Amino acid sequence: MSHLDVIIGSKKRKRSGERAFRFKSFGKPGYPVEFVGSFRENVKALLEFGHVESNSATEMPSWSFQLEVHRQTQILLFVVEEAVETSLNRQYCKHCQYVGWGHHLICNKKYHFLLSSKDTAAAYINSCEGDSNNVRAGCANGKSNMLELQGHIMHGVFHSNGFGHLLSVNGVEMDSDLAGHLIMAFWDRLCTGLRARISERTEVEFVPLFGRKVSLKDISQKRGMELRLLHGLAYGEPWFGRWGYKFGRGTFCVTQPMYQKAIEAIQGMPLRLLIHELGTSNHDVGVILSRYQALSDHSLISLGDLFHFMLELKSRLPKENCIDSYNPGILVETTCRWSPKRVEMATRVIVEALKRAEFRWVSRQEVRDAARSYIGDTGLLDFVLKSLGNHIVGNYLVRRSLNPVTKVLEYCLEDISNVLPNQEGLAITNPRVMARYKITRVQLMKDIVYLYKYILKDQKPAQGTGIFSAVSVAAGIILDSKYLIKEYFGDLPLKVELGFEGKLNIYCTVLLRNNELEADEGEKAMPPYECVTLKNNATIDDLQVEVQRSFREIYMGLRSFVVESALNLNAQGTDLVFGLVEVGRKLVFEGRTKEQGIITEQIHESGRNNEVVDCPCGAKEDDGERMVSCDICEVWQHTRCVRIPNTEETPHIFLCTRCEQEIVHLPFLP
Repeated sequence: MSHLDVIIGSKKRKRSGERAFRFKSFGKPGYPVEFVGSFRENVKALLEFGHVESNSATEMPSWSFQLEVHRQTQILLFVVEEAVETSLNRQYCKHCQYVGWGHHLICNKKYHFLLSSKDTAAAYINSCEGDSNNVRAGCANGKSNMLELQGHIMHGVFHSNGFGHLLSVNGVEMDSDLAGHLIMAFWDRLCTGLRARISERTEVEFVPLFGRKVSLKDISQKRGMELRLLHGLAYGEPWFGRWGYKFGRGTFCVTQPMYQKAIEAIQGMPLRLLIHELGTSNHDVGVILSRYQALSDHSLISLGDLFHFMLELKSRLPKENCIDSYNPGILVETTCRWSPKRVEMATRVIVEALKRAEFRWVSRQEVRDAARSYIGDTGLLDFVLKSLGNHIVGNYLVRRSLNPVTKVLEYCLEDISNVLPNQEGLAITNPRVMARYKITRVQLMKDIVYLYKYILKDQKPAQGTGIFSAVSVAAGIILDSKYLIKEYFGDLPLKVELGFEGKLNIYCTVLLRNNELEADEGEKAMPPYECVTLKNNATIDDLQVEVQRSFREIYMGLRSFVVESALNLNAQGTDLVFGLVEVGRKLVFEGRTKEQGIITEQIHESGRNNEVVDCPCGAKEDDGERMVSCDICEVWQHTRCVRIPNTEETPHIFLCTRCEQEIVHLPFLP
């Protein structure tokens, strides 16, 4: 019986010995296994706890883990082992190419980790056990329908060298049972565990070791808003940044410095200039800005301040309750020793004193002295002055700021009657007007979406000049920064580790020398360091044999690799490894493949790609964006860069600008 039957509601009883794992703990050290070896060893150790899917007719081995989210909610984790010979697509990894890892050697295996919903699990059962002979043939030919199905809660893949790609995350927005942050926490635990290099119980000192990297393409959205732009504006990093993912590679030739400058520019856009540019063309934007300025405890100066405050407010605001952005003065706490009536009276006196200042900034002491003519309780005045800053009182916003020169608190009134409904006196009595300033989560999200679309995304032609042109350019750069990378570092002991059962962990890589590979390019061809485990009485010859075995097992192009020498180790083959390797030493072994005439390009992820990319944006490589090829010179360019809208199909005949100009200047034929 398969775990699939349990998940989709089969009435068969679960087999004895099968185990359900806690979803929120799965992947932590010791649950279900201690991750103490290399990536391959850790994967094998994890799969020993999985249930072998015997009902799969595919040639790809697969395992399943039953994960319990809640007592009544269970999901299924599939692990599918895909060999390069049975790959569903071409052997080259397009994700590696797009993120800039085209120089990596092709691995022999990939491991797909899939969190499947009930729908995808049921679809897999139906496709491989249905009555259709065509479907059965598809499964038998190695077409793993589980990998082809869409709608997985999560799909991540690792190459056998430990590098990986997070291909999809479908949270609540896609009708998933799990929120996106829970899925990402699960994925991060897996990545961290599988990349663990040294047991935490090993008492040695460490230095950083070259880590394994995981990439993702950030196209996540929420209510039509691109999260990489929304969170970049509010927090200076994408939504995935909370798990350590950072800029990896931009499309359309966007670089990391360009991305960082765009983030700083769009975050620092002054709100006053934006309001000035809008003028009277949009009344709603002014109302929204004043609403959240009144709710904030400090002045919202920039566009980044505004969006940061709104997103933080959303995280703290109860789903059902609301807060009142209209305040006749201040919110009186239940522990306040003055009655609300006395607080409101003191507020009126202070506002009238500020009115007499004719909207100029006045010091706290000056305001306090003017109010003392009417309010003798200085404690009450101090309380109100402390609490009143950046609150709406009637038609006025009471601003409070620290003078940067005198370091003295100053107050000023700002007339906001032009952006608020007409009000009489200092209190709002109209229920409709009061309801307008009740902030719920629904209203807050509407305001965020409105500002996002009006200021950042759907700008009108009139907004194409001035400060809005800078906003548009910065937003475009951020949206073109889709590929994110996180590096999971391991550790290298400062001395050779004498592990359990008298074994040594040595960290090695290889340098492939072929006729096609020049000597000065050797460093580029070096794979990442691998952890090689030896007995403490192993010799240099034993080490070379183990290095050969490990790298042959990992990489397709090194299946016949033979070690010839160690570049940075002067030793004889019979010398013992233990005691010979110096503190912090990493070993590089040089060798060749037995196969004659091996083509270097065919063993790297980039392959032998004869396509030439030369786009006006400066791109020289395929970055995953839509491209079109010139029918004369066959050079590829982005459709966006040659002004072909994404909503239109590429033309049947396309000529680049250079070829067009050459044709125009050709002499007429007789």
